[in-house]
Amino acid sequence: MKAFLGRNPYWGLCLLAIVVVSAYWALWATDRYVSRTVVVLESPQIASPDVSFASIMGGGGGSSDLLLLREHLLSVDMLRRVQEELDLREHYAGHGDLFSRLRDRDAPIEDLHRYYQRRVKIDMDEYAQVLKIEVQAYTPEFAHKLASLLLEAGEQHMNEMGQRLAEEQVRFLDRQLGRLSEGLEAARKDLLDYQNEHGLVSPTHTVESLNQVVGTLEGELARLQARRSALGSFQSAQSAEVVRVESEIRALREQIDLERDRLAQATGDSLNRVSSDYQTLELRAQFAQETYTSALSALENTRIEAARTLKQVSVLQSPVFPEYAIEPRRLYNATVFGILALFVTFILNMIVLIVRDHRD
Repeated sequence: MKAFLGRNPYWGLCLLAIVVVSAYWALWATDRYVSRTVVVLESPQIASPDVSFASIMGGGGGSSDLLLLREHLLSVDMLRRVQEELDLREHYAGHGDLFSRLRDRDAPIEDLHRYYQRRVKIDMDEYAQVLKIEVQAYTPEFAHKLASLLLEAGEQHMNEMGQRLAEEQVRFLDRQLGRLSEGLEAARKDLLDYQNEHGLVSPTHTVESLNQVVGTLEGELARLQARRSALGSFQSAQSAEVVRVESEIRALREQIDLERDRLAQATGDSLNRVSSDYQTLELRAQFAQETYTSALSALENTRIEAARTLKQVSVLQSPVFPEYAIEPRRLYNATVFGILALFVTFILNMIVLIVRDHRD
């Protein structure tokens, strides 16, 4: 045996390392208690229209929400809160062996965060859409408190994030609604002022009525002209009846010209110009009314979406109060290290033998 180890010192170092590491895991490594919990995110089931402000803006759910929750629970912000409420530095620096404890009680936040991520493990089950949280601590009380705090802080953070987005959307729509309301009032006022200025409730209807009047007068004119032609065939132009018909024809023509002047003329406030301006103002008022109605609907939909953005961290398994330590896995760790050490030593020994053979 001594001769073998003398020719192959690497195996001696390998066996020594296996003995030392196994002794560490078996005798020296400090017990760690594990508190596990399983959670899922749920939202209120509130019916909403197919098209809503939130659907236009876009929204996440499912896996994305779970990933956001996971990242927050492992973030520096979460670490700071844990430190404030549970004094994480004191616990992990005051317990544990040389290799597992927090070596520096006043370690920088970066080092503390790396240590925190080794003691808090969060895995997401994409198929079941749940988060599995595992907290390791040197006392069962601290492990249970830390797991419970993570649940409380996670639910609070998800609700605050959803409320913040919803409130921003509602405030935006409130501002838009105020602006649209002012525009609607201004459009209505312009329309009323224009009606009062010209003394017409609806110039468009007035134009239509005048067109009907002109049409009626032209029909009467055509009838009288036909009668005059008939009278001219057997009466002289000086006869009383022909003169009367001529007078009626002249009166109708003057009336038609007058009505046409009211409808259209090159300058002045003709009815066609008044009607065109009125239609423009009416369209503006209608557009302002429709826009305001749409904004009201969007605001109501957003208020509904605000309730739906609330996330409740539903607990599928409450944080376990550990009764005995399950970490570290002493036999497993020692076995894995032994296998790796033997494998590395075997590779190293083969390399050495190959080099020696080439030298010979």
